[in-house]
Formats: sequence, C-alpha cells, structure tokens
Amino acid sequence: MAHRRFPRTGRHAGLSCTALALLLLASPALAQTQIDASRPPPQTSGVPIPKGQIETAVGKVDALARDLMTRSGIPGLAVAVVHEGKTVFLKGYGVRKVGESAAIDADTVFQLASLSKSVGSSVVAHEVGKGTVKWDTPVEDLLPWFALNDDWVSEHVTIADLYSHRSGLPDHAGDELEDLGYDRRQVLERLKKLPLAPFRVSYAYTNFGVTAAAEAVATASGKDWETLSEEVLYKPLGMASTSSRFSDYMARSNRAVPHVRVGKIGESKTFAAKFQRDPQAQSPAGGVSSSVRDMARWLGFVLGGGTYEGRQIVPEKALLPAMRPEMISSPAYAADARAGFYGYGFAVNVSPAGRVMIDHSGAFILGAGTTYVLLPSEKLGIVVLTNAQPTGVPEALAASFMDLAQFGTVTRDWLTAYGPLIDPLYTPLGTLAGKSAPARPTPAKPLATYVGTYANAYFGEARVSEDKGRLILTVGPKPRVFTLDHWSGDDFIFRPEGEETAPVGSVSQVTFSDRRMKVEFFNDNGLGTFERR
Repeated sequence: MAHRRFPRTGRHAGLSCTALALLLLASPALAQTQIDASRPPPQTSGVPIPKGQIETAVGKVDALARDLMTRSGIPGLAVAVVHEGKTVFLKGYGVRKVGESAAIDADTVFQLASLSKSVGSSVVAHEVGKGTVKWDTPVEDLLPWFALNDDWVSEHVTIADLYSHRSGLPDHAGDELEDLGYDRRQVLERLKKLPLAPFRVSYAYTNFGVTAAAEAVATASGKDWETLSEEVLYKPLGMASTSSRFSDYMARSNRAVPHVRVGKIGESKTFAAKFQRDPQAQSPAGGVSSSVRDMARWLGFVLGGGTYEGRQIVPEKALLPAMRPEMISSPAYAADARAGFYGYGFAVNVSPAGRVMIDHSGAFILGAGTTYVLLPSEKLGIVVLTNAQPTGVPEALAASFMDLAQFGTVTRDWLTAYGPLIDPLYTPLGTLAGKSAPARPTPAKPLATYVGTYANAYFGEARVSEDKGRLILTVGPKPRVFTLDHWSGDDFIFRPEGEETAPVGSVSQVTFSDRRMKVEFFNDNGLGTFERR
C-alpha cells in the first residue's frame, strides 16, 4: 500500500489534539525553563542547551578519543565535529597499520562501510532535485531486467522502498553471493530467487536492495554509479579524498588498513591486519572510502539542507524525504521505550532530550567501524572512522559527545553499554560451532561417492573433488575453496575463514543425501541445497 500524503494547514499542522493539549497545559515554570517558545511545537526539545555548552563539549573530544583508544586497543581513529557550518574539530589518532609508524591524520582514507548508504542517498537526492528520477519511481521502469520473487512487487517496488529497506527482501539479501565473488549485476539478478516478507510493512536491512535502487538512478543519469557520485557530490563538495571505487581506496598512499582482533572478543586489545574487504559489488551501500576532513564537508552539506559554502548543491525538498522517518526499524520493546526509524539511507531517532537525531553506523567484520550522528536543531554533527572491526568505539565517542552537547555530562559509560549490542556480531554461526567431533563417528562412504558437480539456481555451480584423501568444495566465480572434514556418516564440515558473513569460529555442516548436497552456510533462506548433475 502506497503512502498517502494529506494536505496540512495551520501552525500546528500534523500535531495530534492530545499533544497540542499537553503543550498548552504545560506549567509556566516548564514553559520558561524547558520549552523554547521560538520554535514550533514539533521542533521543541525538553532540555535546553546553555550558551557555550556545545563549545565545551568540543573541547573534550580529544580526551574522549584518547581514552577510548586506550581502553579498546584499536589501532587507529579519526574524528571530525561540525557546528553551524564550520569544522570545529578535526584530528587523527593512532597508526594506519599495526607494526608500522605511519600515523593517522585528518586526510587518512578509511572504508566507510554502511555510511555509504547515507552518502549515496545524497547522490540520489541530487538526481531527484534535477528531475532525473523521483523517490517513488519504480525500479523496474529504469532496470527492466530487475525482479523480485513476486510479479506485483517487482512492478511496484520503488527507489524509496529499497532505500528504506521495506521491499520484503530478507536481511542482508545477496551478501553471501558477494562473498563468493559474484559481481553487482549477477547478485541483483539473483535476488528474485529469495523469499519475500510482506511488502512495505516489513523492515530488513539489505545492502543489495539499496544497490539496486542506486543502479536504477545511475542508469537514468546515463552514467555508472561511481562516476555519478563523483560528479554530482564529491567534486562539488571538494571531497578530493572520497571515492566509490575500491581501486581508488587501494591506490591511496595515506590509507587506513583494516584490522581484526586477535584473541577473545570483548577481552583482547590486540589487533592485526589480516584481511582486506572488497565491497565494490555493493559500492552504493558499503563501498565509499573517505577521510574525516571530507566527511566533515558532507556533514555540513546535510546539516545545511543541501548547501555548501553558500551554494545549493541539492534542493532541500529533494534531500528532506531521505532524512525523515519512513519505516520503523526497531519497534519499541516497552510502552515507555522509543522506537527507531529509518528514512532513505538515514537512521532517524529522538534523543532523550527530545531532539531529532540522524545517524548511521558502518561495520565490516573484516576490519572497519564507523559512525556519524547529526543534531539538526543545533546544526551539529560528529563523524568517527576507525580501522578496526566493530568495537563500539565510534558509537561510544559520538554518544558521549552528544551527551556533553545536550546535557553537559556523559550520562553513562557508552563503550560498556555498546558491548552487548556489538558482541552478537561475533557469535559463531552453525549448529556444530563450538562442538567436539564425535568420538566414534559413523564411517563415511568412499569419497568418490560424493565427488561431482552440483547445481543451485541461486548460488550457481558447486564442485566437490577429492585431493589427498579429503573432499574439496569449490563454489562461486571467485572461486571460494573449502576443505571438508568428515564429521559422521554423510555429514562433513568446513570452517569459513575471512568471510564477511561468517564470524571467527563459525562451522558449516555439509550433508550429502541421495543426489543432493545441503550446505548449512548457504541455507539462511532455505536455498542451500545443491542438486547433483
């Protein structure tokens, strides 16, 4: 069902009668001390910010960053703060790579991970303002080959639907194909094989859903996405160190290298550079690289309603829909809890002070953790980039700063608070993860019995071969090669290592039966069964 927009008139348009009554019945003391009468009720916050409090908060960012670096052990971090259109803090900490002396500075380039969605949404907004597309343009009109697992949904799913994660695609749809080396077009073409949840009422975070929408916009513009982003956003904002091309990131001499923990999650402070994530296939959703100096320019542009140095780069009317709530991303878990919302590539929430906060975090398990938070009412924003897999440090620094700006004090130990939210990212996957192999396993059949070529409409062809008395599973165009160890009977296992979708310690069961092979690692959406040819 499409959203219906009703005309709104009057000073309190869009405000419920109950809310208006509560505002009118507020005590004189409350009105004098907590409500800014210069703002209309929907923009009124509950806690005032005294003069000079934001400047004081900025003065404490350095100490906050140093403390979090020490507590977490992450190798590097860069942070920028923007206020009233000016960059008021800009600094780098630590090293680009463990074991080397090159320091991180304000121009060091990091992989942004999912901050790319917000940046890319700005590109789409530019094309909306230009008239190339509309937010509600059906993707099929621009990409006739694109389809989902329902004809009606395929005809009606729009750029806005995909950017707000309400298409019905399952969580992180297509990411496993990227791990196997499929390119952007190949992944997008296979999304039609995935089961769908109810359209426009189901929220599920999808990198390739966003990527499909961006590809549609790029096609309408007559350029590839990477070139379009550069021409309409990066160059106009002077973001000289920013690119949507992985090759550009790798070519930078001042580049932060990804790091992962060595040791137990939550306890180890030792990091190592072991993997390099290549997100080119999902560039619009996770493939931008940038520096905090450049990102500070972008923060100012967003907070300025699409302007930069007095020039209107993107019409505010085109950018605003992306920055307001369109989907409930996290329903309230209690009657007194606030829900979380998502716009078009931007997360939208309400702070405990009653102010709208716009934010997004980014994470690569293989070595990146990033975040930004905007407080539009104060034209205030902070961006934090790190070269370590998710630790909660970027979010803790941003939350601590926003506490200081709004309340004058840090309300809690945010690094500790984020721990329980980050830890599940590292929970090993697989029913056999953490289990010991059977002491007396049922013998397998002769290995030649399992050797052969297997087909799967979603994952493509898989080959099982024998090498030196062990089975080898090869799948995907990269290709990915997994050594299968016998577990018991017709069950084998492999341990994915260096996969973005598999935390350390994950174990995938592989079960052979009749002329079929079921791979647990590929079976999240029930599509992990391969038929032998």
